[in-house]
Amino acid sequence: MLASVDVALSNVRIILVRPRGAANVGAVARAMKNMGLHDLVLVRPAPMHAFWSKTMAVHAGDVLERLRRCDSLAEAIADCGLVVGTTCRGGLYRAAAVPPRHAAAGIVAATATNRVALLFGPEDSGLSNEDLKSCHQLLAIPTAPEYASLNLAQAVLVCAYELFLAAPEPAAEPAPTLAAAEQVERMFQHLRAAFLSIGFLHPDNPDHIMFAFRRILGRAGLEDHDVRILLGLARQIEWFGRQAGGRQAAPERGGPPAAATPARTASAP
Repeated sequence: MLASVDVALSNVRIILVRPRGAANVGAVARAMKNMGLHDLVLVRPAPMHAFWSKTMAVHAGDVLERLRRCDSLAEAIADCGLVVGTTCRGGLYRAAAVPPRHAAAGIVAATATNRVALLFGPEDSGLSNEDLKSCHQLLAIPTAPEYASLNLAQAVLVCAYELFLAAPEPAAEPAPTLAAAEQVERMFQHLRAAFLSIGFLHPDNPDHIMFAFRRILGRAGLEDHDVRILLGLARQIEWFGRQAGGRQAAPERGGPPAAATPARTASAP
């Protein structure tokens, strides 16, 4: 059982976004090792004293020694096929969050063919709406309504525990290999530009509708082929948007899209 857990969880990456406390980072490392996780990444951490992180990590010093620091969230998740955020707050962009227990089996299944990132925000505020743009799924840990906020290491431990329990269960069918987050984000930027070009998005707040698209497509689990199709769609939309706006610039691939060129009939000379 333990061997199967190690294999299933080896592709799980814990990412702490803008963490503030060295002791919390150490406690997270300990929680991760408790549940068989070893890949820890810090995104733009505050200055920290190593003494406190090592003290709180206890026997998880090896997790701290291997941790990586990244200058941006995009860099931290670039090679991940599935990005899962966490939140304890409500709101329009967080309404789709589910308990870790409900999502654990699907997350573990995805690790068979993908690197999976679990994101945790700063201790005082959690993930921002900007951070959530990068997430394909959202988790919210059920708590008593009187005090819903958990300590950072507690939140990591709860999520890691659910993955640990789900890991030995065999997947019903092989999980697909998902497109890397870097590729998916590039697609979303093209879609955003395309929708703006035809007036589908309000220029003062384009992210409002784009959040919905991110949620819909995040649930779909996009593969490389899917992303290429959507990129092609975005390029054609953007080209037609420029044509309608009176600008005759050629599309990105050169010349009008094939669909815009009338087909020759059999009787044509």
